[in-house]
Amino acid sequence: MPIITRRRTLAGLAALAAASALPARAATLRRDQAYGPHALQRYDVYMPEGASAAPLVVFLHGGGWAFGDKANDNVWKAKSAHWNGRGIGFVSVNTRLLPEADPMQQAADLARALAHVQQNARGWGADPARIALMGHSAGAHLAALLGADPGLARRWGAGPWRATVALDSAVYDTERYMARKPSRIHRRAFGTSRAFWQDASPMARLGPGATPFLLVASAKRRASLSAARNFARVAKARKVAAETYEIDYSHAAINSALGLPGPYTDTVDAFLARQGLVD
Repeated sequence: MPIITRRRTLAGLAALAAASALPARAATLRRDQAYGPHALQRYDVYMPEGASAAPLVVFLHGGGWAFGDKANDNVWKAKSAHWNGRGIGFVSVNTRLLPEADPMQQAADLARALAHVQQNARGWGADPARIALMGHSAGAHLAALLGADPGLARRWGAGPWRATVALDSAVYDTERYMARKPSRIHRRAFGTSRAFWQDASPMARLGPGATPFLLVASAKRRASLSAARNFARVAKARKVAAETYEIDYSHAAINSALGLPGPYTDTVDAFLARQGLVD
């Protein structure tokens, strides 16, 4: 499959101001749905009124594998309002965090959440076969890990999903990143074991069974741009569909502005439509 690269420059400050003022239009069907015994093994579900066989976006927040929350406004507010308005459900997930759970254990939590969503989706008026997995920053790394090797999710009972959208990660090739000059955040997350780096690397796990990918990268972050381009190039060589979208937004704005009107949200919607998730 070809790699399609797009780049846009948006008015970031205006978009973020709009995001902070956005009303909560999404209908909350359920909060704090438990997919495991830990207090953080929970997710929130936002569904459009009268949903029937609706597609779902399952989203994991960022936070350096150590903090963040599914209920933060910049995680769910614009996204759920936008996709609920298009007849799509939105699920915001929490996982356990550092130091209690390392990235592989967090990926297992995300897989468990996905399986639980699929098992319960019909009761919410959603279609368990029409799901996009999405994440930002550390959440993008974890979503990409499962998307690159869906077998990791199958271990926890998850079935297939349509596509994976990764919002601004620099560590798709975790082993390569950690072998150079990793940040303190990444050293804390991935430690010093090269075997663990490889185990937790979406690039190392990327194979022909992978989902289609959209990789959103901040043009303001050289590491993110390089990581997305390299992952997409390797995906093409391994017969995996991957597109990159390079945008002149900060790392934080790539999360906050998704769902607001404009080319960025339109591009993500177009990708989801190509996967049969947006009419």
